[in-house]
Amino acid sequence: MGRPRKQEIVLSEVERRELGELVRSRTAAHGLVRRARIVLASADGAANTAIAGEVGLSIPAVGHWRKRFLEHGLAGLYGEQRPGRPRSHDDAAIAGLLALVLRNRPAVGTHWTVRGAASACGISKSAVQRYFRLFGVQPHRSKGFKLSTDPLFVEKVRDIVGLYLNPPDNAVVLCIDEKSQIQALERTQPVLPMGLGYIDGITHDYKRHGTTTLFAALDVANGQILAQCRARHRHQEFLSFLKRIDAAVPADVDLHLVIDNYATHKHPKVRQWLAERPRYHIHFTPTYSSWLNQVERWFGILTGREIRRGSFTSAKSWSAASRRSSSTTTPLHVPSPGPQPPTTSSQSSLEFVTLSLGHNTSRLRKKGWIEPAGRDSIGRGRLVRDCRCAGRIGGRKVCSVM
Repeated sequence: MGRPRKQEIVLSEVERRELGELVRSRTAAHGLVRRARIVLASADGAANTAIAGEVGLSIPAVGHWRKRFLEHGLAGLYGEQRPGRPRSHDDAAIAGLLALVLRNRPAVGTHWTVRGAASACGISKSAVQRYFRLFGVQPHRSKGFKLSTDPLFVEKVRDIVGLYLNPPDNAVVLCIDEKSQIQALERTQPVLPMGLGYIDGITHDYKRHGTTTLFAALDVANGQILAQCRARHRHQEFLSFLKRIDAAVPADVDLHLVIDNYATHKHPKVRQWLAERPRYHIHFTPTYSSWLNQVERWFGILTGREIRRGSFTSAKSWSAASRRSSSTTTPLHVPSPGPQPPTTSSQSSLEFVTLSLGHNTSRLRKKGWIEPAGRDSIGRGRLVRDCRCAGRIGGRKVCSVM
């Protein structure tokens, strides 16, 4: 038999419950859980030798943690201060540094720097950098924001989001906007291609070759894009784009347009044109909330893929690049595996006569998706209104009219 204990551990209900929670915890430190097991086993009358074998510690270590619990209670299980150099800055000094940086502006400049904060607080710049990293303080960074002042903000957000999630039957939901003042910039030197160990090289200077405006309509049901480049972005150009959409969508389908509050969209002639066509339903985004319009995401992808690194000798060459970006039916997320016959469930989606068909006209004609006979005044084919072939958009053959 071992030596008798000088003092037995007697647990209260609260201590036993808290120790049990520690033992069952999946997030507590392993050492803390092991100490809780030592105390519980000791309170149940187990010998130090048996406890040491169960938890994998030495007998002196088990005795140490029994003694710590008897002297300090539960707090004693959380370890003791480690030996080493004492802290150079106490909690008050660190709190003063954070209060200075978060509540005050520097005397010079718009934001604090590591060296500026170190000089103001009397702390070394290395320590200031560590404290900034520890507390997630980043005075060198900023993020833009804009709060909407629309009194009907909540109602409009619910309307548009509901339209995305649960669109009406026999209707098409289109997100429409224009990307204006797109500059056709030609780099003064050729782009250096990417290679092993280095990235693309693009000159910082350029030549301007005019501007253009891109009108785009995104079908939220399938990601198809109908785009058009114009020299200006007045109400006349916007009306022309609406007429193009009107010609591409079957007459028996309603259209729900999500647009922002740009003055061109609310011009009296535009309002009159829409009022004369009851199948059009307009949903304006709240003020300063164009992020609700999904076509803005496509504009961002277009900027990253075509504009930012591109070099264009004219506005027409930029327009050709934009047509390439909008030439796939799924341009936003996944690469297109090639033309696929749409399912019959897409009958209520927009029957865009899109660029996605234009670059594969011969393949589509061989597969019977395009009517080979007949030409209209615009160009490459025509819609066959009475075709009932399964798997064709809206029960009709579609051709590319761009």
